[in-house]
Amino acid sequence: MKTLSFVMLQAAAQGGGGMSFIIMIVLMFAIMYFFMIRPQNKKQKEIQNFRNSLSKGQEVVTAGGIYGTIRDIDDVNNIIIVEIANGVRIRVDRNSIYASAPSTDANATTSTPNAVNNYSKN
Repeated sequence: MKTLSFVMLQAAAQGGGGMSFIIMIVLMFAIMYFFMIRPQNKKQKEIQNFRNSLSKGQEVVTAGGIYGTIRDIDDVNNIIIVEIANGVRIRVDRNSIYASAPSTDANATTSTPNAVNNYSKN
């Protein structure tokens, strides 16, 4: 009789463990949602809103690291014309625009073109 009681107590203890396992799995998915999935969705929304608000004359950086100014936007084909130097324009997909270009001070913008111009004259 003592052995039968012991076996029944073990069976009861194992049955309760199944419910706590399910609760742990649900908690794990909830934690993953709030710490991984939800922030990623918010970030994607921010990026999409930025790309939808692009306008002519705005300075941007492409995903390849090219800095330029938007000269034309083709909403039908999702193509943006970016001027990267005087008279040099490239076509890029709207989704490859990464961010707005950070503002630069006057010394940084004047020194780079002069260095390029001096090099090309030699």
